[in-house]
Amino acid sequence: MSRLLDLLELRSGTETDSWIGPASGPAGKRAYGGQFVAQSLAAACRTVEGDRLPTNLHLQFLRGGEAGDDVGYTVARVFDGRTSSARRVESRQGERLLTTATVSFAVPMRGPEHGHRLPALYDPESLPRTGPAGPAPSMPLEELDIRILDDRSSGEFVRRLWWRATVPVPDDPILHTLVAVYVCDVYMIDPALQVHGHSMRARTHRSGTTDSSIWFHQPVFADQWNLLESTSPAAARGRGVVTANLIRADGAVVATLAQEGLIAERD
Repeated sequence: MSRLLDLLELRSGTETDSWIGPASGPAGKRAYGGQFVAQSLAAACRTVEGDRLPTNLHLQFLRGGEAGDDVGYTVARVFDGRTSSARRVESRQGERLLTTATVSFAVPMRGPEHGHRLPALYDPESLPRTGPAGPAPSMPLEELDIRILDDRSSGEFVRRLWWRATVPVPDDPILHTLVAVYVCDVYMIDPALQVHGHSMRARTHRSGTTDSSIWFHQPVFADQWNLLESTSPAAARGRGVVTANLIRADGAVVATLAQEGLIAERD
């Protein structure tokens, strides 16, 4: 059994288009944001035809969740057209609304393509296995290999986070996408603090993701090396923005990500 894959396997709820996401644990801890993003996408995927793939997801974090409790998801079928679909997903624990998301799907079509990087300067196998940029008690880290290399050589802070699942992942493109969405959220807002010599781990600032967006371009293979390369272009008024590319081992840019997060000074 895989804890990672179990977290992404939703149960049917009591109402139409409702689903239950399993708790990650441990009880008494704040739920991991990547769980809500991945489970929201999983719920939306349950309601569309198999010929449509997710093209983008936008999620707002409204309240923190309890890691020890299951999460309820409700999906609204906003639109179903000939080649595209749209869904709205809300997550709750009890009566508390935690997140709200929109997800778009489309049938793949032929068209111009670009988005390819040269091979990375570093072989992830040569880097130490660092784990995430801070504590992550809700994540099954025993099933993930995460290696981080921060770079300031250009004068700009760049975080390069290589990751792969170390458990077998079935040959299901949606499942590989769900794993990627789950992993890529971890401490993603941290570069907005690192630019100023701070970090989420140090807890010098109030910090946490408030808004997450992902645009999906190409298939991702979660059991192979992937690189999340992120920078922070701007911060002001206690909020910072981080943008990132998810790059496959062959150099293909498989997704573009952006997050806004709280990085406010403590009173």
